[in-house]
Amino acid sequence: MSLPPLPDSALTLGATARDWKHAVTLAGRALEASGAVTAEYAKRMVRVVEEFGAYIVIAPGLALAHARPGPDVHTEGLSVVTLAEPIAFGHPHNDPVSVVIGLAVRTPEEHVAGVAALANAFNDASTIERLTRATTADEVRSILSIAEEVTS
Repeated sequence: MSLPPLPDSALTLGATARDWKHAVTLAGRALEASGAVTAEYAKRMVRVVEEFGAYIVIAPGLALAHARPGPDVHTEGLSVVTLAEPIAFGHPHNDPVSVVIGLAVRTPEEHVAGVAALANAFNDASTIERLTRATTADEVRSILSIAEEVTS
């Protein structure tokens, strides 16, 4: 499976976040701006971290913000937020975070496939650093090997 399209509206580059909640909310807002989810989804992503902890920080500098499928997900979606200053999420090994990927899915199968596709994209250890330095949507899509199927 390939990653979902990544429209310009789903990207926030060089953002400033006050804390991890704000960083996750930015990823949710980008998903909402792309039309993938409603505003409620960002709130659910924050609640996942509040309930289960910083397990979403899946690699040094990288958080994968997500929530279970629900009525607030219109379509499978992906967002990318890069942070001007890294933020601590409370993970013992992978903090601080400089890239937050937002993932929205409609089914458990889409969740498994989306995570697998993201794992492939991040097999290269330099991907996180390259995303942090990216300044354009096309550059982000190129780094993640996402075809430019949708632009906003």
